[in-house]
Amino acid sequence: MARKVTFTVDDLTVRRLDDAAERTNKAKSEIVREAIAEYHQRIGKLSEAERLRMLKVLSDIRERPVRRKAAGRVDREIAEIRTARRRGGRRHG
Repeated sequence: MARKVTFTVDDLTVRRLDDAAERTNKAKSEIVREAIAEYHQRIGKLSEAERLRMLKVLSDIRERPVRRKAAGRVDREIAEIRTARRRGGRRHG
C-alpha cells in the first residue's frame, strides 16, 4: 500500500532528485524509495573512509613491538589470583 507523505528538502536535493528521475527515466517517488532502501542497508556499516582508518589503526598496532611482562611476574600474578580465588576473592586477604 502506498502512502503520500510530505517532506521539506533543500533546493540542491530537489535538483538532484529531478536530475536522477530524468536521467533514469523513473518516477521521483521510485528514486526516493530506492535511495531510502539503499541507505537503510548501510545503517551500521562502516563507510570506506572509516574502514580504511580502522585498517590503518590495526596495521599500526601490529607494527608496534610487543611488550610482555617477564615470565616470573606473570607466574606470580597467576599464583596470586589462584590463591585469592581459593580464599573467596582478593578482598579476603
